Amino acid sequence: MLTFVTVVETEGFASAARKLNVSPSVISRVVTELEEHLGVRLLTRTTRVVRVTDAGSTFFDDCRRILAEIDVAELSASGANATPRGQLTISAPVMFGRIYVVPIVHEYLTRYPAVNLNCWFLDRIVNLVDEGADVAIRIGKLPDSSLQAVAVGNVRRVLCASPAYLEAHGVPQRPDDLAGHATLQGTGLTPAPEWRFRADGRPLAVPIQPRLVTTTNDSAIEAALAGLGIVQLLSYQVTRELADGSLRIVLADYEVEPWPVHVVHREGRYVNQKVRAFLDLAIETLRMKASLWNAV
Repeated sequence: MLTFVTVVETEGFASAARKLNVSPSVISRVVTELEEHLGVRLLTRTTRVVRVTDAGSTFFDDCRRILAEIDVAELSASGANATPRGQLTISAPVMFGRIYVVPIVHEYLTRYPAVNLNCWFLDRIVNLVDEGADVAIRIGKLPDSSLQAVAVGNVRRVLCASPAYLEAHGVPQRPDDLAGHATLQGTGLTPAPEWRFRADGRPLAVPIQPRLVTTTNDSAIEAALAGLGIVQLLSYQVTRELADGSLRIVLADYEVEPWPVHVVHREGRYVNQKVRAFLDLAIETLRMKASLWNAV
């Protein structure tokens, strides 16, 4: 099971062999014997890639759960279950990761020197099972899945601009007023050139023609601070700027419902100790910080 799980997680026989410190022929033989024993194909092999079959995907999830239970049992029996160790991989959106997750990572590594940690800060959804991550921070409504999710707070989607811009061009009073304003488009909220609101209890989509489209929210914030237009962002991204007055919120009465923030993991009842320790620290810390995200 460990060999099969390692092949799936590393996406290859050679990479699994390096991780397990054996030859690729040993990996191939073990997987072949496992498939013969089960009477089903678990992996499809090509010269370039190894892909898991539908049956293999189900078996992979079961193997991970069973191996985690074995780890828990062994650690408990040895009295070492209070000492997280091994490799941990986490994922979060880029700005959220930089502002809120990095301090958690520093505290975690200080507490648990036997753990090595990979941080994937990406503005896309990381598939925990397919990509081998252990924990993810997700912002937005979650689709139905087998993953475990713990809510830690909410963030608003806000429109904001600099006082200098609003003084020069006026403050929009309704979403339709945006047609007469310069707009700035960052990443992660809507791929289409439109902003969404609620008016009279109904959803409203307003098309925009951005003066600036950028792939980073940091640069969108800088453009707004420079007085180039109105930008839509998540409230946690501009907490400091709103607090010091360098940006001001507009059209607050037309905001859509806040987005939830969850800590997501793929373990069930038997959570690996290194994962449990990170979950406990992240959930406690983020819940304490949640009040800051909307203190605007």
